Amino acid sequence: MKRVQRLVILGGGTAGWMTAAAMSATFGDLVNISILESDAIGTIGVGEATIPTIHWFNQLIGLDEEAFVAATKASFKLGIEFVDWARPGTRYFHPFGRYGVDLGPVPFHQHWLRAKADGLDRPLSVYSLAAQLAAAGRFAKPVDDPRSILSTLGYAYHFDAGLYARHLRQLAEKRGVVRHEGLLRDIERDPETGFVTALTSDRGERLEGDLFIDCSGFRALLIGETMGARFQDWSHWLPCDRAVAVPCARIAATTPFTRSTLRPAGWQWRIPLQHRTGNGYVYASSFVSDDEAVATLLSNLDGEALADPRMLRFTAGFRREAWRGNVVAIGLSSGFLEPLESTSIHLIQSGIAKLITLFPDADCDPVLARQFNTLFARDMDGIRDFLILHYHATQGHDAPLWQHTRHMTPPPTLVDKIAQYTRAGRLMLSADELFREASWLAVLEGQGVGALGHAPLADTLDAATNRRQLNQIETVIARATPTLPLHDAAIAALVAPQVAGR
Repeated sequence: MKRVQRLVILGGGTAGWMTAAAMSATFGDLVNISILESDAIGTIGVGEATIPTIHWFNQLIGLDEEAFVAATKASFKLGIEFVDWARPGTRYFHPFGRYGVDLGPVPFHQHWLRAKADGLDRPLSVYSLAAQLAAAGRFAKPVDDPRSILSTLGYAYHFDAGLYARHLRQLAEKRGVVRHEGLLRDIERDPETGFVTALTSDRGERLEGDLFIDCSGFRALLIGETMGARFQDWSHWLPCDRAVAVPCARIAATTPFTRSTLRPAGWQWRIPLQHRTGNGYVYASSFVSDDEAVATLLSNLDGEALADPRMLRFTAGFRREAWRGNVVAIGLSSGFLEPLESTSIHLIQSGIAKLITLFPDADCDPVLARQFNTLFARDMDGIRDFLILHYHATQGHDAPLWQHTRHMTPPPTLVDKIAQYTRAGRLMLSADELFREASWLAVLEGQGVGALGHAPLADTLDAATNRRQLNQIETVIARATPTLPLHDAAIAALVAPQVAGR
């Protein structure tokens, strides 16, 4: 079989350069990689928050954490704080890592539910070291020793998306990736197979390829316009279709978490970086005007705005054929789920991981494409349900958007998850779902979808022993929290060698 020798990426930005960095790190000189990118086209990223799966990607491309955090002005992220989501005046935290520790065959949250049935009145958050560190403005990395409470931690990053793409570009170009400046002018296709064979830029450069990666963003120039892969619209479940974003001055200590605050027609993000704070209002345009959205965002900033507000338009949904023929869509060209749970970067690297595993020969066996599309759809369906849960499980909000989402009918898969958890605290998750038990627990309990009982397995626990174990875990976390570094001190300690070496 003829191997893929020429890989062409259309579009740069975060998706394009993540793809270039990963493919060059994986295949080296075996595949010639070109990327067509235009400085005339702005990128969507305005500040990114990530989830812990990013560590897989960083390891794949050989990313040095010190250099990465310094170059991208990154901060650490222990989870997401949700303000006013359950009802007005409430807060809850979605921590990375896990709750409690391994206490044997009974899941930890079932220990907690059993103790609640026996009279315990302690919130789930006291059993999360990540949640307690975040509240205290502190940070620590996980360790491998299961005897240490630090082993329960997980973490990710906030970083400047533009600086991140630049950092990845430097890594990729060192490995031989060739960047071509220009706009796409023509697309050539094989008349028999329909495969794309070459791209021509407005500067007259012709890029021939065996496999093409569409990183052209919402325009989806290859997978959508050329190959005709249809877009599945999910806006009836996820009605927000616009965002306005603006950076502001950092005026306080850098919090080790993202914040999402519910607003009348959507929600506002806050992403703290070393040099500034990223802010945005994700909203449904049918419930608020653009001017009102801008005014709401600007009136809820920590510090002085550092740029003019930037408007973005989108539709929630995806293409169930993200791979068709010899074109694979990565990033926004494959679909979009709003950044409520910081999954944008994950979906890029998830697509990359699947492509590496299923990397084709030049004939692009359609069986590989079907497998890629099946796995990608599972990712999207699972994340979709998790996001819808946030919108659906709200109370006490009179604004039309929230009345709509509260009373809409969720997907059957989500209905089943809610019903099983409400009945006996069961978390019905498949092995390949992105969000695991701790994430579903945080949002279900945080938004008031509490379990009415516990599973029969928890009846095997001795009540006194169970209460003593839970008290011990809470005590260990409470004692450990004030001994760990403040977040800004942890960042400074990491980047100090990079700063000193300049």
